[in-house]
Amino acid sequence: MNKKPIVAGNWKMNKHPKEGFSFVDEIQDLLLDINHVSVIFAPPFTGLFEMNVNPPFYSAAQNCHWENSGAFTGEISVSMIKDCGANYVIIGHSENRQSGETDKLINLKIKSAIKSNLKVIFCIGETLQQKRKKITKQVLNKQIRFGLNKIKIKNNIILAYEPVWSIGTGVIPKKNELFETINFIKKKINKCKVLYGGSVNPKNIIVLKSIDNIDGFLIGGASQDPNKFIDIIKKTYN
Repeated sequence: MNKKPIVAGNWKMNKHPKEGFSFVDEIQDLLLDINHVSVIFAPPFTGLFEMNVNPPFYSAAQNCHWENSGAFTGEISVSMIKDCGANYVIIGHSENRQSGETDKLINLKIKSAIKSNLKVIFCIGETLQQKRKKITKQVLNKQIRFGLNKIKIKNNIILAYEPVWSIGTGVIPKKNELFETINFIKKKINKCKVLYGGSVNPKNIIVLKSIDNIDGFLIGGASQDPNKFIDIIKKTYN
């Protein structure tokens, strides 16, 4: 585990703004002395504006558009995200990929975010069918290669390995398999931090944190419950 791990909570389409603000205030109040971990909240776009966070707490958008303005109904630009005070943006989440987001589109979004000095949490991962075919590494290699095409400086990019078959199922990869996969990813991008995401909860966090090449976690369902989220954060650095 990295000396200062990252714990990011992706709320997906949950929590209205007032509920989200209260949640963030509660977490910060209960973790006043935290200094060994960076915590990132990723609310829906409506919850980003005026979210009151201070380091080591940060906010992130769940997605972005690659253009800075224009006739793109319902979309949000990276400049809008920055104006809301966010430091990070999640790009390439499997749920968006399943809705038609391509590697080329992901690449455009990452370029736009990097240009605007937003830090990117770049999600990659294989489906159950791909895992059964034993082509996980080929899938990840393609996602990394096309997603980061022509991006030379990668200092502001964090990889998040989220096996699609693990998200929301309660099943996580075997310890040795996860270590090997994270190692593979790190060899592709030198010195890049890699988070793990997929059914992370207070029960399995002890096993996951023992895998020493993981730099933190991207959490879905458990990040929406203050008790579970705080438990995970404390177990991550204790």
